Amino acid sequence: MEIPAVLIALFLRTFLYEPFSMEAGSMMPTLMPGDHFIVSRLAYETGPPARGDVVVFRLPTDPSVSYVKRLIGLPGDEVQMIDGSLHLNGEAVPRRRIEDFVTTDRDGNSLQVARYVETLPGGRSYEIVERSDTGFLDNTPSFRVPDGHVFVLGDNRDNSLDSRMPSQVGFIPESNLVGRAAYLWPDPEAGAASGFEVID
Repeated sequence: MEIPAVLIALFLRTFLYEPFSMEAGSMMPTLMPGDHFIVSRLAYETGPPARGDVVVFRLPTDPSVSYVKRLIGLPGDEVQMIDGSLHLNGEAVPRRRIEDFVTTDRDGNSLQVARYVETLPGGRSYEIVERSDTGFLDNTPSFRVPDGHVFVLGDNRDNSLDSRMPSQVGFIPESNLVGRAAYLWPDPEAGAASGFEVID
């Protein structure tokens, strides 16, 4: 007896993987508006969340809305931004300046933004963009992550609604995690090559 393809697809989407699309720019340069990506729903059934994971979660203030951000803080961690630099448990997280990130605004004008490689404790690295180190969210109180929660940031640090804003996002209950973003399908209209890429 053959299992209909639609049932297989439904099973995969319900229990294993779920497709999402990126609508905003809060995760540039990792995810661009128009990118499609696959979330592993089983990722945290087989292991705990890890610092550096790109995660999809249900917004605590409105569980009907899903966000995608990078997991930075685990339960017990202290997270703080000081002059645009991420601090974790009282230590500055190293960041290394690389070539500027070049993109376009809504009017098609070219924009250059400072790009860095940030490296978390344990050695996990990823790219972030930062327009300045003096923005609204570049200096914050110290946040201690409570038990059963995580702290998330956007890779586009000056254009992200994330855990730095307690009344709108705040700490994310681990039960709100949908899964880990695992595979990227870049937007072909943006000139990206076709094919899945592993999300780091």
